[in-house]
Amino acid sequence: MDNRVTKLAQVLLKYSLNLKAGDKLLIQGGQATIPLIKEVYREAVKMGVYPQVDLGIEELTEIMLKNGNDEQIMYIPESAKTAFETVDAILTIWGEKNTRMLTNIDASKMKLRSRGRRQLIDIFERRMANKELKWCGTQFPTQADAQEASMSLEEYEDFVYGAGYIDLENPIEKWQEVREQQERICRILDTKKEIRIVSKDTDIRMSVEGRKWINCCGNENFPDGEVFTSPIEDSVEGYIRFSFPGIYAGREIEDIRLKFEKGKVVEATAAKGEELLLELLDTDEGAKFLGEVAVGTNYGIKKFTKNMLFDEKIGGTVHLAIGRGFPEAGSKNSSAIHWDMLCDMRDGGEIYADGELIYKDGKFII
Repeated sequence: MDNRVTKLAQVLLKYSLNLKAGDKLLIQGGQATIPLIKEVYREAVKMGVYPQVDLGIEELTEIMLKNGNDEQIMYIPESAKTAFETVDAILTIWGEKNTRMLTNIDASKMKLRSRGRRQLIDIFERRMANKELKWCGTQFPTQADAQEASMSLEEYEDFVYGAGYIDLENPIEKWQEVREQQERICRILDTKKEIRIVSKDTDIRMSVEGRKWINCCGNENFPDGEVFTSPIEDSVEGYIRFSFPGIYAGREIEDIRLKFEKGKVVEATAAKGEELLLELLDTDEGAKFLGEVAVGTNYGIKKFTKNMLFDEKIGGTVHLAIGRGFPEAGSKNSSAIHWDMLCDMRDGGEIYADGELIYKDGKFII
């Protein structure tokens, strides 16, 4: 056992979720993530936490999507709803045996699955907004994910644990430093009314007046490193080209270009995967609006790995998400999806706040 797995489990429970004895924890993960599930379970028991495990079998999802009718695909068991209603914290562990397992699934089936999961998302959003539930999502390094990132497993393990500062003697202390640094940026952004992002084939502006900027420092994503908010829903105007492929359920959508008017996507094209892009935008009415605008601040993540947990944190990038917004930021946009897309700002990119240049060539200058 790599001792970094145990160390990661401890950081997740003690820092990210900040659990106490008596808390009820739901651990979600697939078969490939079992080593981390076991260590989280072990550490949780030592802490006096009450853990339960939702172990997903990836092949069962494929079977359902290929053979189930619409009602079956959208079905959510009552036990899953009960768990979301009653636990104090949820830890979601990502890690695949095969990142392309759902590549050939019809896009309309993927949309149905998203709609069905809306039931769980509604419970999740309500309890998160009411501070009744804590959540964190993290990555366990697997062979399939390493291959997707064009790395060996050993290289990918070093990448994953390095991005979370797990190699340091005291990673929690490091994340507390990140929290303080980013909090200063958020306090400044909270005073701004309009954000404009300019980059290659990109000029987009939006109102953020009255919306709260959120400091992402390892609590809800791990590893972390971004500041974000949810824009005023009908305020987004302009166009954007996303520099990196959009990844959805293991499928790549390349050279995505979106045009917004009065907050809504009115034009959408992609060089590859355009059919899926249009299907996702048609998931529901909220899918055509922005739920998030964010700036990546983790300069320890330098490589695009086709995994948005890491990619959206790349220092020197911004990302926008269509669909569900964040109630804690003030968003009123509701959707069954929340899909992030990434734009590189390191070569001439600029961000203006109320007309003032605050970010240039991938770095804040405030």
